[in-house]
Amino acid sequence: MKNEASQTLRLAFPIIIGELAQMALHLIDSAMVGAISYKQLAAAALVINAMNIPFVIGIGMTISVSQMVSLANGRRDAQQVSHYLFNGFCLCTLTALVISCTLLFGKDYLRNLGQDPEVAELAIPFMRLMGLSIIPMLLFMTLKQFADGLEHTRTAMIFSLAGMPVNILLNWLLIYGNWGFPRLELEGAGWATLITRTMMFLALLFVILKHKTFEKYIAVSRNQWYFKAQTWRELLHIGVPSSLQIGMEAGAFAVSGIIIGTLGAVAQASHQIALSCASFTFMVSMGLAQAGSIRVSNALGRSDWKKIFVIGKSTLITALIYGTLCAIIFGAFRNLLPKAFNDNTEVVALAALLLLFAAVFQISDSTQAIGAGLLRGIKDVKTPTILIGIAYWVIGIPVGYTLAFHFGMGASGMWLGLILGLTMASIFLMTRFFKMTRRNRI
Repeated sequence: MKNEASQTLRLAFPIIIGELAQMALHLIDSAMVGAISYKQLAAAALVINAMNIPFVIGIGMTISVSQMVSLANGRRDAQQVSHYLFNGFCLCTLTALVISCTLLFGKDYLRNLGQDPEVAELAIPFMRLMGLSIIPMLLFMTLKQFADGLEHTRTAMIFSLAGMPVNILLNWLLIYGNWGFPRLELEGAGWATLITRTMMFLALLFVILKHKTFEKYIAVSRNQWYFKAQTWRELLHIGVPSSLQIGMEAGAFAVSGIIIGTLGAVAQASHQIALSCASFTFMVSMGLAQAGSIRVSNALGRSDWKKIFVIGKSTLITALIYGTLCAIIFGAFRNLLPKAFNDNTEVVALAALLLLFAAVFQISDSTQAIGAGLLRGIKDVKTPTILIGIAYWVIGIPVGYTLAFHFGMGASGMWLGLILGLTMASIFLMTRFFKMTRRNRI
């Protein structure tokens, strides 16, 4: 068991570092924008919440690439790996274009979400730039999933880390107008993100096309880089449910943020601070889930269900330990963390309270991510999608809304609903995984 956990952690570590680097960029953006005013921070939060659902749907589609590549790699079929790379990249490019166009044409609807009018006006130019940046980001994620599926997880990690100083420098130049650059404030953060994501994608594309590590998959491109309807069906079989799963979870948080935004800019900014901290720790869980999913998918290629069970159990135990540690940290530093984002006393006080709720759901948030990842690894995606929908949208959001408005609990009520939804999702998914492995081991 310890050996399996250590192997998963070794695979997960570069993924986690890469995910944390991406999340750190969002935290840095929030902190640098929040230093101007809390309304700029609230506008950034509004855009992130509004675009989060389509963005994570796109990420879910890229996950299909790592799943099918790892399955083919488990069978030692390099030509099939190359075939999935080409078709997966084309599918994800199409997805990225659709999502970007949707966000660009829908940006004016930010005025109709019941938010503070000044916040909505600040958000629209930022939304335009963030919508464009979806394209290079999803293409980067597609190539990352390809490399991760082959268990070369350090490749994308390097570029994710390299993107941090670039983004920080561009923020410093464009948000604040240093070195003679125009002071663009929130819009400057959007330009910095777009430029950084484009550079990361182009750099990773160059490495995959030219580096000897991936040479054997590129060398067979003449034979394997062609469109095939069956391949697209296989990718969509994983990608669509994965997108829905991640979209329903992210959607629950995004809708909660929009609902909380109707309570005012202070509540919106406080929610964004607490959610940013919780999202940062969640990236570790996502890395663990992806590593577990890749290892399980690889074992599925060999029909080794005993191995699948041991990998799943060891990954779950690791997630429980990690979630407990995060809960302790959030509880201990709840009054200090908000001050890194904003110095408004009302915002800091409410954010500190919401961080207590974030501490409570750390364990269930971590374990539900693991459960969803492990089930994707064994290609069980339809039923888990239904279970996730019930947990968040039948239980979590309605309960949160009722507590927030009918019981007068405000933002705290919405976060209690999120805790309930995450807990139910964790129970549903882990129960199903162990049921499926027990059935196939017999």
